[in-house]
Amino acid sequence: MTGGHGAMPEYELLELLLFNAIERIDVKPLAKRLLSTFGDLNGVIAASEHRLLQVRGTTKKVYIQLKLIEAFAHRMAQAKVLEHCALSCWDDLIDYCRTAMAYRDTEQFRILFLDNKNVVIADEEQARGTVNHVPVYPREVVKRALELNASALILVHNHPSGDPSPSQADITMTDSIVLASQAIDVRVHDHVIIGKTSESSFRSLGLL
Repeated sequence: MTGGHGAMPEYELLELLLFNAIERIDVKPLAKRLLSTFGDLNGVIAASEHRLLQVRGTTKKVYIQLKLIEAFAHRMAQAKVLEHCALSCWDDLIDYCRTAMAYRDTEQFRILFLDNKNVVIADEEQARGTVNHVPVYPREVVKRALELNASALILVHNHPSGDPSPSQADITMTDSIVLASQAIDVRVHDHVIIGKTSESSFRSLGLL
């Protein structure tokens, strides 16, 4: 409490969290097992219930505790994006997307809906998929944009493989959404793909 968390290794932070979920045992070995299994603290917090409970010593209460921490992290990161201009808070937007999506073990597709001043008016998950595919329907995207009276969109999805390079399927799907959006005078500012440690931008790559 005096010196802050900066000097603490990840296993000690996780140990303190686990101490609240499992009483009367030394939780340091479990903390180290979880970090060894999932790579780092981000991986532990984002892990699915099924995968967590496969680690010896993990309980349902541990899973709930981790999901609470994840929810706080998401809400805090999202608060820096909602009702702010997406183009002027781009770094915060990318940080939020990393927090929400980088460590997912399946693909997730979300859309940031913007008004005519590029202020984020909604952030919604549109679909979840498998480890290498997520179904997205341009008709549903433009329908939701009309419902929200949005003027522009930022598309975001993750690659669980860790490599944020766009696939041909990603490019084709983006082109379809851009075409459908143009019909209702809605602009697609960018499509960002989130990897484990980096991201790619269709606009930066010249694909938009």
